[in-house]
Amino acid sequence: MASSAGSASSSAAGSAQAPVLQRGIVKMVLSGCAIIVRGQPRGGPPPERQINLSNIRAGTLARRAAAGQPDSKDTPDEPWAFPAREFLRKKLIGKDVCFSVDYKTSPRREYGMVYLGKDTAGENIAESLVAEGLACRREGIRANTPEQIRLAELEEQAKTAKKGMWSEGTGSHTLRDLKYTIENPRHFVDSMHQKPVNGEHSRKGSSLVPSSWDPSRQVSPTGCPTFKREADGTETPEPFAAEAKFFTESRLLQRDVQIVLESCHNQNILGTILHPNGNITELLLKEGFARCVDWSMAVYTRGAEKLRAAERYAKEHKLRIWRDYVAPTANLDQKEKQFQAKVVQVLNADAIVVKLNSGDYKTIHLSSIRSPRLEGEGPQDKNRKLRPLYDIPYMFEAREFLRRKLIGKKVSVTVDYIRPASGATDTVPAFSERTCATVTIGGINIAEALVSKGLATVIRYRQDDDQRSSHYDELLAAEARAVKNGKGLHSKKEVPIHRVADISGDTQKAKQFLPFLQRAGRSEAVVEYVFSGSRLKLYLPKETCLITFLLAGIECPRGARNLPGLVQEGEPFSEEAMLFTKELVLQREVGGRPSMRLCASTSPLSHLPTQLPFSAQDAAPQASLPFPEGAARQSWPKGKGEKVGPLPAPPHFFRPPTGDTASSPPRASPALPLTPPAPGASARASRTPPSPIRRWASPLWPPLPY
Repeated sequence: MASSAGSASSSAAGSAQAPVLQRGIVKMVLSGCAIIVRGQPRGGPPPERQINLSNIRAGTLARRAAAGQPDSKDTPDEPWAFPAREFLRKKLIGKDVCFSVDYKTSPRREYGMVYLGKDTAGENIAESLVAEGLACRREGIRANTPEQIRLAELEEQAKTAKKGMWSEGTGSHTLRDLKYTIENPRHFVDSMHQKPVNGEHSRKGSSLVPSSWDPSRQVSPTGCPTFKREADGTETPEPFAAEAKFFTESRLLQRDVQIVLESCHNQNILGTILHPNGNITELLLKEGFARCVDWSMAVYTRGAEKLRAAERYAKEHKLRIWRDYVAPTANLDQKEKQFQAKVVQVLNADAIVVKLNSGDYKTIHLSSIRSPRLEGEGPQDKNRKLRPLYDIPYMFEAREFLRRKLIGKKVSVTVDYIRPASGATDTVPAFSERTCATVTIGGINIAEALVSKGLATVIRYRQDDDQRSSHYDELLAAEARAVKNGKGLHSKKEVPIHRVADISGDTQKAKQFLPFLQRAGRSEAVVEYVFSGSRLKLYLPKETCLITFLLAGIECPRGARNLPGLVQEGEPFSEEAMLFTKELVLQREVGGRPSMRLCASTSPLSHLPTQLPFSAQDAAPQASLPFPEGAARQSWPKGKGEKVGPLPAPPHFFRPPTGDTASSPPRASPALPLTPPAPGASARASRTPPSPIRRWASPLWPPLPY
């Protein structure tokens, strides 16, 4: 009898052995009576377990209808369900707990007791919930154990004190008004700007969902590895996707954070998460869990340069997603990378020519921007040649912006990259090697100024392409402002049309325009091109025409020319004369009169015709010299006792082609010898007469009287 009783007592003691105590860190609170506990990370994300508090019950949180099931509906919060969840969230998230498992209902659902701390001496979480009136004992459970008896006592005390669910009323004030879809995300972003919301869930390393609404929410402007959903519903993680998710969850999940909503893109709300311990965006980049996303960097308001620096740090140390990164080779020294130069020409909306301190000329392309282009194939005259400067919308405005800001000015050049030469394809022409740089004047980035005015666009690169502007994010932000304000290329207005008549090679048109230009007197113009030291092409804005202009009274050496079958060498100093004229007037605003004078706004250049010596005895042999059609002879006013003859023949580049070139005498010498006076002539007549002003004129520009 005694032996049987002893055996029975020993078996009862064995069955009543205390459960094994386990430890973990609370990752997430699912409800007022369920939590997710994780272990310590060792070489990757740690395992997780769901622990439900035994012997108690809390309200059920709202749940969204299952996707793909038309019959399912959204379920709202039960009263006091959300306060119970918040009570546990503030108390347990990120804290060490110990727990014991009493029983299991499924492999993933375990019930037990949870204590705050590393042993059972800590706070009993179930008892705290019941004492605050946020949970109640499960129905049908008898108070047979000390734990159950304690819960019954705490519940009676809560009822007496009318705490929580035992208070008067229905508890409707504890219900949340959840919105799973947003009709106007843009308006929502504007209305919630700078408002703090709590992070609720993390789908991947850079995505969170605040607690009061449930659209997809992304931490801008980063991109983390994702989980790809297969056709069978399973998710396949990309490399480092699970690690990036754990990195974000362990720091932000269900923490009190502030989210700044930045923008909206394809129903995804982009924003910045602010935490007292740091910026999660920078941490993800610095640890190699994310890369900068160019299209969203433009909306980032917390300093894009910090994010680029964090990404650069991860690349240099080859962390995680950058483990195979190979930095581009740098083949420029500091002097070649940064220098100052003088702008002498604007080629188009994204390229300039600068003069270095050494005297050499170098073409510089503005980094990461694209000049205006023709969109589509509009109806064009087949016989009319395309003139990009005037025919491409906003190309002229962009060129003029650069011309007014840069010509003749000192600029700072920082070389960002050198694009190698490329061969021609069926759709893309060949390009020579290009030096792409950031050009600044007075601290202003010229490329950024162009983009902000809508006169250029920003080039989009592949994510792994590092050959871009060192101020690429500022360019994207400038383009976003231009698009928002509808400037330039982004405007919905009709594009400006420039109807410019080119009469530089058409004699008939030139004759028609000439009277108007003569009546106008002094005209304002822009030097578009320099053919030689004395031959220019001008653009007259008021008359909207292009003309060829020859400096009066001088002739510069002729440059080299390509003739059919041969190349004619240039005369000595022709190149020097052309460069001299270019540096003085190219693409500058000038004023002049047809065939009389041309003066630059900064430096006068032959604004008065050249005076040549003259002798009375040279008049007779040259009396029959032919003059071009449309040109006029002019003689110096005769003084007392003086004889003045006609002007010598005009220089060769003024002389028009004629049918009888053999009959034309050679050009007169500009300096003629003096002869002794004839017998009986006055002493005054023997002296050299006043030198006449020889006004050479092209057939397009006959001289005007003073």
